[in-house]
Amino acid sequence: MKIALVAHDEKKAEMIEFTQTHKYLLSQCQLTATGTTGKLISQHTGLPVTALLSGPIGGDQQIGSLVATQQLDMIIFLRDPLTAQAHEPDIAALLRVCDVHNIPLATNRQSAEILIAYIKLCLERGENNANRTS
Repeated sequence: MKIALVAHDEKKAEMIEFTQTHKYLLSQCQLTATGTTGKLISQHTGLPVTALLSGPIGGDQQIGSLVATQQLDMIIFLRDPLTAQAHEPDIAALLRVCDVHNIPLATNRQSAEILIAYIKLCLERGENNANRTS
Protein backbone atom coordinates (compact mmCIF):
# COMPACT_ATOMS: atom_id res chain seq x y z
CA MET A 1 0.00 0.00 0.00
CA LYS A 2 1.49 3.35 -1.06
CA ILE A 3 0.43 6.22 1.18
CA ALA A 4 1.26 9.92 1.16
CA LEU A 5 1.28 11.79 4.47
CA VAL A 6 0.88 15.57 4.53
CA ALA A 7 0.25 17.90 7.46
CA HIS A 8 -0.01 21.65 7.77
CA ASP A 9 2.24 23.21 10.41
CA GLU A 10 -0.57 23.42 12.95
CA LYS A 11 -1.32 19.71 12.43
CA LYS A 12 2.20 18.25 12.47
CA ALA A 13 2.03 17.22 16.14
CA GLU A 14 -1.27 15.45 15.42
CA MET A 15 0.31 13.66 12.43
CA ILE A 16 3.22 12.51 14.58
CA GLU A 17 0.84 11.16 17.21
CA PHE A 18 -1.25 9.48 14.49
CA THR A 19 1.78 7.77 12.94
CA GLN A 20 3.06 6.69 16.36
CA THR A 21 -0.33 5.17 17.15
CA HIS A 22 -0.42 3.28 13.83
CA LYS A 23 3.32 2.62 13.50
CA TYR A 24 2.99 -1.15 13.09
CA LEU A 25 0.39 -0.91 10.35
CA LEU A 26 2.21 1.93 8.56
CA SER A 27 5.47 -0.07 8.70
CA GLN A 28 3.85 -2.44 6.20
CA CYS A 29 3.26 0.40 3.72
CA GLN A 30 5.40 2.55 1.43
CA LEU A 31 5.27 6.05 2.88
CA THR A 32 5.86 9.31 1.06
CA ALA A 33 5.43 12.73 2.62
CA THR A 34 6.04 16.39 2.06
CA GLY A 35 9.40 17.59 3.38
CA THR A 36 9.11 18.61 7.02
CA THR A 37 6.25 16.22 7.73
CA GLY A 38 8.28 13.29 6.39
CA LYS A 39 11.36 14.21 8.40
CA LEU A 40 9.35 14.59 11.60
CA ILE A 41 7.58 11.26 11.10
CA SER A 42 10.91 9.49 10.53
CA GLN A 43 12.49 11.15 13.57
CA HIS A 44 9.62 10.34 15.91
CA THR A 45 8.68 6.85 14.68
CA GLY A 46 11.72 5.44 12.91
CA LEU A 47 9.50 4.64 9.93
CA PRO A 48 11.13 4.93 6.51
CA VAL A 49 9.55 7.85 4.67
CA THR A 50 10.43 9.26 1.28
CA ALA A 51 10.41 13.00 1.95
CA LEU A 52 9.67 15.25 -1.02
CA LEU A 53 9.83 19.04 -1.06
CA SER A 54 8.01 21.07 1.54
CA GLY A 55 4.36 21.65 0.54
CA PRO A 56 4.62 25.40 -0.15
CA ILE A 57 7.67 24.99 -2.38
CA GLY A 58 6.33 22.20 -4.59
CA GLY A 59 5.74 19.20 -2.33
CA ASP A 60 1.97 19.31 -2.75
CA GLN A 61 2.47 19.35 -6.52
CA GLN A 62 4.88 16.41 -6.29
CA ILE A 63 2.27 14.42 -4.35
CA GLY A 64 -0.29 15.41 -7.01
CA SER A 65 2.04 14.10 -9.71
CA LEU A 66 2.27 10.75 -7.92
CA VAL A 67 -1.54 10.63 -7.80
CA ALA A 68 -1.85 11.48 -11.50
CA THR A 69 0.61 8.74 -12.44
CA GLN A 70 -1.15 6.19 -10.18
CA GLN A 71 1.83 5.79 -7.87
CA LEU A 72 -0.20 6.32 -4.67
CA ASP A 73 -3.09 4.37 -3.19
CA MET A 74 -4.26 7.06 -0.77
CA ILE A 75 -3.39 10.30 0.98
CA ILE A 76 -3.73 11.32 4.60
CA PHE A 77 -3.58 15.12 4.62
CA LEU A 78 -4.18 16.68 8.01
CA ARG A 79 -5.22 20.16 6.96
CA ASP A 80 -5.67 23.24 9.10
CA PRO A 81 -8.94 24.72 7.85
CA LEU A 82 -8.68 27.74 10.17
CA THR A 83 -5.38 29.14 8.90
CA ALA A 84 -4.95 30.71 5.47
CA GLN A 85 -2.28 28.98 3.40
CA ALA A 86 -0.13 30.89 0.94
CA HIS A 87 -0.08 27.86 -1.35
CA GLU A 88 -3.86 27.32 -1.31
CA PRO A 89 -4.01 26.88 -5.12
CA ASP A 90 -1.59 23.94 -4.83
CA ILE A 91 -3.72 22.41 -2.09
CA ALA A 92 -6.88 22.81 -4.18
CA ALA A 93 -5.11 21.20 -7.14
CA LEU A 94 -4.08 18.22 -4.98
CA LEU A 95 -7.64 17.73 -3.73
CA ARG A 96 -8.92 17.95 -7.31
CA VAL A 97 -6.42 15.44 -8.73
CA CYS A 98 -7.45 12.96 -6.01
CA ASP A 99 -11.05 13.34 -7.12
CA VAL A 100 -10.13 13.03 -10.81
CA HIS A 101 -8.16 9.83 -10.21
CA ASN A 102 -10.47 8.38 -7.53
CA ILE A 103 -7.78 8.33 -4.84
CA PRO A 104 -9.01 8.13 -1.23
CA LEU A 105 -8.10 11.30 0.67
CA ALA A 106 -8.48 11.89 4.41
CA THR A 107 -8.32 15.54 5.42
CA ASN A 108 -8.89 15.17 9.16
CA ARG A 109 -8.06 12.71 11.93
CA GLN A 110 -11.40 10.90 11.92
CA SER A 111 -11.33 10.24 8.17
CA ALA A 112 -7.67 9.18 8.53
CA GLU A 113 -8.77 6.58 11.10
CA ILE A 114 -11.29 5.24 8.58
CA LEU A 115 -8.54 4.85 5.96
CA ILE A 116 -6.34 3.11 8.54
CA ALA A 117 -9.14 0.63 9.22
CA TYR A 118 -9.38 0.04 5.46
CA ILE A 119 -5.61 -0.46 5.18
CA LYS A 120 -5.74 -3.02 7.98
CA LEU A 121 -8.55 -4.88 6.22
CA CYS A 122 -6.69 -4.88 2.89
CA LEU A 123 -3.47 -6.13 4.46
CA GLU A 124 -5.33 -8.87 6.34
CA ARG A 125 -6.76 -9.98 2.99
CA GLY A 126 -3.31 -9.94 1.38
CA GLU A 127 -4.13 -6.98 -0.85
CA ASN A 128 -1.33 -4.49 -1.32
CA ASN A 129 -3.23 -1.60 -2.88
CA ALA A 130 -6.55 0.14 -2.50
CA ASN A 131 -7.93 -1.72 -5.56
CA ARG A 132 -9.03 1.51 -7.12
CA THR A 133 -11.11 1.52 -10.25
CA SER A 134 -10.45 4.17 -12.83
